Amino acid sequence: MIPNQATSTAKKNDLYSLLMSTPPAVSSAPSTRTREHFSTRLRNFWQRVSEGRQIDDLWSQFAADARASYGFYGSDVDWDEIKKLPRWRRPFHVAKQFFWALLLKLTPARRVLLLAALVMLVLSSGSKQDFKFESLAAVALLLLLSLELADKVTMKRDLEIAREIQTWLVPSAPPDVPGAEIAFASRPQNSVAGDYYDAFFATAGAADGGKLTLVIADVAGKSIPAALLMATLQASLRTIAGEGASLADLVMRLNRYACAHSLDGRRFTTAVLAEYEPAARRLSYVNAGHNAPILRRANGDMEKLDIGGVPLGIQSAAAYETSAKDLRPGDALIFFTDGVVEAFDESGQEFGDARWLGAIRELPEVSAQGSLQFLMTRVDAFVGATRQSDDITCMIFRAKRST
Repeated sequence: MIPNQATSTAKKNDLYSLLMSTPPAVSSAPSTRTREHFSTRLRNFWQRVSEGRQIDDLWSQFAADARASYGFYGSDVDWDEIKKLPRWRRPFHVAKQFFWALLLKLTPARRVLLLAALVMLVLSSGSKQDFKFESLAAVALLLLLSLELADKVTMKRDLEIAREIQTWLVPSAPPDVPGAEIAFASRPQNSVAGDYYDAFFATAGAADGGKLTLVIADVAGKSIPAALLMATLQASLRTIAGEGASLADLVMRLNRYACAHSLDGRRFTTAVLAEYEPAARRLSYVNAGHNAPILRRANGDMEKLDIGGVPLGIQSAAAYETSAKDLRPGDALIFFTDGVVEAFDESGQEFGDARWLGAIRELPEVSAQGSLQFLMTRVDAFVGATRQSDDITCMIFRAKRST
């Protein structure tokens, strides 16, 4: 063989071997794009489900919901009777009463649906037949969940409308008061609240010598029934105050009206009514069985506004005593409802009067809004993410220092 031909043949064979031994290159671009698309869709799905919340936040919310549900269903458990049983029998009876508490809160038709689903699960777990009931049980439970969810969404929509209406009954912004400033905040336990606060000039503005009316009240009960009574209280108060009634006359007439609509005293209202004269810096008040507002003087001394009488709606002939305080520059007056001092943490411990008074004692020299934020931050830090069982309302009236 000619040498050149041999060399050429050897090169061709080497090239052939190289091509055969090297697998064809496969483009990874489609696979990468597929993974990126799947990852994006997964992130969007999680964002939609979690609303962008972190895992710790979701767990805190779940724990708060679990504690609230436990308290809701646990209120129907006869704990005193269970404590009389031997320890080994208690778990069964607790589970039994929790089950009945859950079952009886459903409509009769839904109770039957739940029981049917549970029976199918039991039959499926012990059945050796080819036909299994898990799918039917899952469908029944999913149907029950969808029915309950539909009811909840409908009620939530109605409550949101009621909440919007209720916001019209309280001031959205504090009035301008010469030499003073006001801040307020309210957190309903449900979408609507039985707490009420107000600050308004009833007959004439401050420039015309008018008096500022300050009110904080708490209707017995929660949610919609309390909110309805709160609305009637607001209407009556505004009407009577607009007639120029004195503070003593105002509380007497409000009490008579409340007694006529309190279901024999079962729906009473605690309240603090006050009038402030900007020119004289004088505050007159009457406390109708409400948590006593705290007057923190500029020098740190604290006084309680506890003069008055019984809650509105208990005794139609009840007598009420009025009192007055002269405010000085730097003084802060803190109105609040019982939901503040009865706020509790995850262990059930209440915030309490001692912590509340301690927070007020440490109140810095800031604006009314700053004072409100300072106090509510103390409450928030104590309760954490624990869902509360009562409305929380606070109103700050602070006398400005002369500039």
